Amino acid sequence: MILFTLFALFFALSVLWRSARRAVVACTVAIFWLISAGWLTVPLLDLAQPEIYRTPYESENVRPSTFGARTVIIVPGSGTTRSTDGPLVPQHDAFARLSTAASLYRRCRASGALCRVILSGGNPQHHAASEADTYAPYLARAGVPPADIVIENRSLTTWQNARNVARILDHEHDDSLMLVTSAYQMRRALLDFGRFGYAPMPIVSNVRRARVGLLPRRSNLAAAETALHELIGTAQFYLYRMIGWF
Repeated sequence: MILFTLFALFFALSVLWRSARRAVVACTVAIFWLISAGWLTVPLLDLAQPEIYRTPYESENVRPSTFGARTVIIVPGSGTTRSTDGPLVPQHDAFARLSTAASLYRRCRASGALCRVILSGGNPQHHAASEADTYAPYLARAGVPPADIVIENRSLTTWQNARNVARILDHEHDDSLMLVTSAYQMRRALLDFGRFGYAPMPIVSNVRRARVGLLPRRSNLAAAETALHELIGTAQFYLYRMIGWF
């Protein structure tokens, strides 16, 4: 929607500013080519997922001593989509988060700790089921017992993920709190959880990449849309906090 809105603004500008229409059209074509070919998408992704939220926090770097006697692993939603045969399935980034969470859970249990996973995600896409309800069976099949899966299926935004998970935790004593999400969402998610008094350990499930070349790619457009969404969301957080809304 962000890129569509940008295109609509350029189109409106070309209609209203007739004397500069050719320049506006050329600028529009150039910007969207740079995005779709990856040249602008790479720096946008670098801004959205800085190096500090990449390799240092990958799950492979988590040591057994990191798991406390009571460990909670939080997984925010990342959308659902229709599979080729009809049922709802997690989107690509959600699969990475679930796989990482399941791996952490198994290692947590092997350390002797009490472990549970909170799946947080409502139904912002208005599909047949919420994100959390769709994800739970996949997590169970990956080895997490249903008794250790907590479903929070009302959140529609990252802010609501943090707020609703905070209500579940209710400042109970957990020795270790981990947040599993994609690199591009990590900064904003940590800001939101911090607003509710929590500082979970960030565990990066996956990093978005762009492919640079001459030909436009749909994947680059999707990556740019994601990066812009996170950058705008982060700016919105600071703006709202400055004016006292957060």
